[in-house]
Formats: sequence, structure tokens, C-alpha cells
Amino acid sequence: MPIADGFFARTVLKFRFSRAAHFIALTKPRVMSLAIFTALVGMALASGDLSFGRAVISISAIAIGAGAAGALNMWYDAPIDAKMARTSNRPLPAGVVSSTEALVFGMGLATISVIVLAFSANPLSACLLAATIIFYSVFYTMWLKFVTPQNIVIGGAAGALPPVIGWTAISGSLDWEPWLLFLIIFLWTPPHFWALALLKSTDYAAARIPMLPVVAGEVATKRQIFAYTIVLSPIGAAPSFVGMAGPLYGILATALGIEFLRRAWLLLRTPIDVSRAPAKSLFVFSIIYLYAVFTALLVDAAVRWLLRSGGI
Repeated sequence: MPIADGFFARTVLKFRFSRAAHFIALTKPRVMSLAIFTALVGMALASGDLSFGRAVISISAIAIGAGAAGALNMWYDAPIDAKMARTSNRPLPAGVVSSTEALVFGMGLATISVIVLAFSANPLSACLLAATIIFYSVFYTMWLKFVTPQNIVIGGAAGALPPVIGWTAISGSLDWEPWLLFLIIFLWTPPHFWALALLKSTDYAAARIPMLPVVAGEVATKRQIFAYTIVLSPIGAAPSFVGMAGPLYGILATALGIEFLRRAWLLLRTPIDVSRAPAKSLFVFSIIYLYAVFTALLVDAAVRWLLRSGGI
């Protein structure tokens, strides 16, 4: 009997961990990690008197809000996800989480995140978080995605708002500086997602989602990617020109922007039917670019704080 009891306990524990993993997957952890990181940078650059403990609770609330948006997106997109090879193994199309469970989970996380942020930080940041969740899970997921090939451009505003929310959580005010961080992510989003869409255009066509490569074709998409990259490159370095970061940040961001532009040019010059490598290379580098730029901003903010406090 002890052996049987032990086996039963291990089976139950394994089931619980498996279920937990499925619900964690609903939150889109990779997307959520980007929201957490950029919000943290917004917090680091802002001025305010929020205590360390309340700041930790606030960043946790922003993380939960990002997870809520991901869960609600997966809940609504389940029929579409089932048609795409890239997403067919997600919890809902795989049948490991029910539609009702996903909806309740997403709504619950959204409610908790907004309430917690309102109390740990301020109502302004909570309102911005609520607006971000609604914009992404309703406006983008349920409507915009299906009506225009510019869906990812407009919808990208939701993914660009976390640093603004992080800033307001600390400062309590909606200043102009975090909107520069917003603009960097907003301009980065189209080249990033359209590079992926070029690689997955048959998936999007099968799901009847009017992504730019499906509607306008490969050449037009690559021209748009290059155009956005041209604008992004100087904007990425702009924080050093307006006093948000030092000259070393400006040098690094400029170098990263030039490399981004070089890869976008290579993609523009190479047909997909000749080689898919430039599209994949640009997509991978775009992730490196955004994390590197925001990491540099975070390091710059830390160094400046140490200099002010006499730690260096």
C-alpha cells in the first residue's frame, strides 16, 4: 500500500505541474518577459519615491497584466491557432485547456493586475495597464487583426506601452520621456513581425489573416521593413541626445541600428525563393536589438544612480 500511495501521490503531483505548465503557457511567457523587462527600464529611468517593495509588487502586476492579455488572445484565437503549424500545439487547440478555463483565467488575471497596480503604485498606471489589456485582447485580437494588413503596426501600440506604464508607476505622471521608449518599440514591431510573417506567410494565408506578405506580397513587405528600419535606427539612439542616456549608449544604439539596417537591406535584395536566411537573420537580430538597447538603457540608468549616490 505505501508503494501504491506513493505512486498515486506522484501521479497527482505530475498532473498538477502539467496543468500549471499549460496555464503558464497561456500567458505567452516570452512575450510577457519582454513586457516585464521594458516596464522595468521605464521604472529605472523615472524619478519618484516608490519604495522597493511597492516597485516589486508593481512590476509583478504589470507582468500579470501582460499574461492576462496573452491568455485572452489565445482564448479568442484558438480556432485560428489550430490552423497554423506554428501555433497548433498551444494549450487550447491541443485540447489541454478548455475555452472556459482560458477565458476565466485571463479575465481573473486582468482584474487582479489592474487592482494590484492601482494600490501598489497609482490609478494612472493602473488605467494605462487596463487600456493596454483591452486594446490588445479586444481591439487588436478580435477586430484589427482581421481587417487590415497594417494590423501589427497599429496593434503594436499595446506591446509598446509597458515602459510608459512602468514610468508612470514610479513618477505618477505622464511625461514625454517614456513616449520615446514607446516609439522605439512601436517602430521596432513591424520589421520584427513582418520578417517572421515572410517566413510563415502560408500559415497566415491558411488562417485567412491579412498579414502584409499575404495581402501585398513579398517585395512590398520587404520595402516596408526597410523603411521602418531607416526610421528606427536614429530613434533608437535618440535617448542619448535628449539627456535620457549617456554618449556610450548613443554609440551602442547607433551601431546596433546600422547593423539592423544592413540586415534589412540584405533582406530587401534577396528573394525568399532564393534564400530564407536573411528573413530569419533579421527576425533573430531584431530580438537581440531590442533587448540590447533596453539593457544598455538600464545599465546607463544604474551607473548614473551610482554616480549620484557616490557609489562610484
